Amino acid sequence: MEQLNPRSRSDAYGSRINRDHSPLLLYIVPWGSILLACLLPFLPLTSAIPILPPLGLLFLLAWRLVRPGLMPVWAGFPLGLWNDLFSGQPFGCSILLFSVALLAIEAVEARFPWRSFRENWITAGLVIAVFLVVGMAFSGGEVTFIALIALGPQLLLSILAFPPIARLVAGLDRFRLVRIRVVG
Repeated sequence: MEQLNPRSRSDAYGSRINRDHSPLLLYIVPWGSILLACLLPFLPLTSAIPILPPLGLLFLLAWRLVRPGLMPVWAGFPLGLWNDLFSGQPFGCSILLFSVALLAIEAVEARFPWRSFRENWITAGLVIAVFLVVGMAFSGGEVTFIALIALGPQLLLSILAFPPIARLVAGLDRFRLVRIRVVG
C-alpha cells in the first residue's frame, strides 16, 4: 500500500489542516472598506439635489449589523473623522453622527439581541434618515418641508442601497475569514 504525503493530500479534510486566518485581512478588510466607501462620493456626479447615499455610513452600519461584535462602539470617532475630511460636511458632524449611530445600534442590540434582516434594515433606515436630516441641519441648511422633499430621493436610495451593501459586506466578511496555510 502506498503511503500518502500529508502535505499533498487532496481529500476532503487535508486541504484545511494547519490553516489559520490572516491577521492582516481580519483587521484591514472591515476598516479599509469603510474608509474606501467614504472616498466614493468623489465620483463625478452632478445633480441639483443630493442623490448619492452616504456610503461610509452605509458600510459602517452594514459591518455593525452583519457582524455585531466586530466593530467596537468607539469606531465611530476615527471613521467619522475620516468621513468629515472628505464629505464636505462641517468638521465634527460625521464624528458625532457615526458615534451616535453606533451607540444607538448598541442599545438596539442590548434590547433585541436576536433580530432578523428586516429589523436590521429598519434600524439602518432610521439611522440613515436621522443622519441625513441632522447632517442637513449641521451644514447650515434650513430644515423646511421643501428641503425634506428634496432630501427624499437620497433617503430612498440610501435605504434601498442598504441590502446590496449588506450582502457585499457579508462577501467581504467571508473573504476576510479565508484561511491561509501556516508554514511551520
